[in-house]
Amino acid sequence: MGITVMGFMNKFGYLFKEGFKSISVHGFMSFASVTIITACLIIMGSFSLLAVNIDAMINKLESENEMLAFVNENYTESQARALESKIMAVDNISKVEFVTRKEAMEKFKKGYENSAIFESIDEKVFRDRYIIYLDDISLMQETKAQLEKITGIADVSAQLEIAKGLVTVRNIVGAVSLVLIVILFIVSVFIMSNTIKLTTFGRREEIAIMKMGGATNSFIRTPFIIEGLVLGIIGAGIAFLLQWGIYTLITGKIMTSIAGTYVSVLSFESLSLPVGLVFLGVGLVVGAFGGTIAIRNYLKV
Repeated sequence: MGITVMGFMNKFGYLFKEGFKSISVHGFMSFASVTIITACLIIMGSFSLLAVNIDAMINKLESENEMLAFVNENYTESQARALESKIMAVDNISKVEFVTRKEAMEKFKKGYENSAIFESIDEKVFRDRYIIYLDDISLMQETKAQLEKITGIADVSAQLEIAKGLVTVRNIVGAVSLVLIVILFIVSVFIMSNTIKLTTFGRREEIAIMKMGGATNSFIRTPFIIEGLVLGIIGAGIAFLLQWGIYTLITGKIMTSIAGTYVSVLSFESLSLPVGLVFLGVGLVVGAFGGTIAIRNYLKV
């Protein structure tokens, strides 16, 4: 049993050593692989972080985006308040706030504090109303239609165009980010596999001899996969640190500019764990795929 374990350790040590040896022997190409992986990860990460921030801003706007349901002017305040349960029964509504005629009048007057025209305006001009908040603004039109069917609701005001615009922006950014991630992932695997192919080309005779000597495909393949994994991990680590610096620099500029008064961005600290895990995962997968693809043809001896 001890001999078996020792043999396994020696075998693993040899494979690991060969994987690292190949990186140092082909230093320039290894550097090129790490650089490409780093660049691809930063581009992927940047678009992903942009998409995450836009999604967060849209979610915030969704929570602030409201609809107004005006109650029939003939209803008393108690009758108007009784409609709340019917409104809450409609799908896609997260919460409602009841606003009386008097409250609506006072809010209206605040918007025209410097004008004496509306000083004597009567509260009867206004209607009791409900401020309605939605779970999903993409369903605003359907929700509006359902609210208009409630007896006692005279009219429903909704910013449908704004809602459609926000949803369109989110969908476009999400689609573009996804396409770029797929393309850059394929490019990374391609570059990685071609880099490792140069290593295998220089050792093709050795691989052929090992095959004829009875070495298994997994034994021959492992050093190249280790090489790919190590390069992938190094690229992921460098990309993570650079992404952190770039993101912090850009968001700092945004928050100290005029744009910072209109938009808010997520801190990198709140995103660092998922970003780090994704970068590491992509680096490992790219490395493993690159190593496997590169050696595939040379195992058909």
